[in-house]
Amino acid sequence: MAQLRFELVTPQRIVYADDEVDMVVAPGADGELGILANHTPLLAALGIGELRVNKGAEEESFAVHGGYLEVLGNKAIVMASVAEPATEIDLARAEEARERAERRYREKPEGLDMARLQAALRRSRVRLKVARRRRRRPGMESELNGR
Repeated sequence: MAQLRFELVTPQRIVYADDEVDMVVAPGADGELGILANHTPLLAALGIGELRVNKGAEEESFAVHGGYLEVLGNKAIVMASVAEPATEIDLARAEEARERAERRYREKPEGLDMARLQAALRRSRVRLKVARRRRRRPGMESELNGR
């Protein structure tokens, strides 16, 4: 199977880069996008969601909050506003952020920017989904217990 060069970058850093990726599944603004080697050239807006990178039997997950995906030849680049590897997401902090956003959503204080609050709620839920999904994978228990 042909392989793909993939990079996930934010304004702060290169989050992930590999020359031998089998597939990337990105959260497009209008739904998931699956990218394989030899994909048609593409430029797409990303939404808030989970980005998955498949390499052999391994899969890595990232919480991505907006940006763009560009595919040219056998290279795909995601330029994201925010991208967090599942391994770097603090589950307790993510849960607190979700609870805080849900509480503000229920209370609806005067002058609250609902669009910003809804985006914050979506981001916190994606972070939790990505972190929890990784922790449920078989064989991850020993890695997580070592932390």
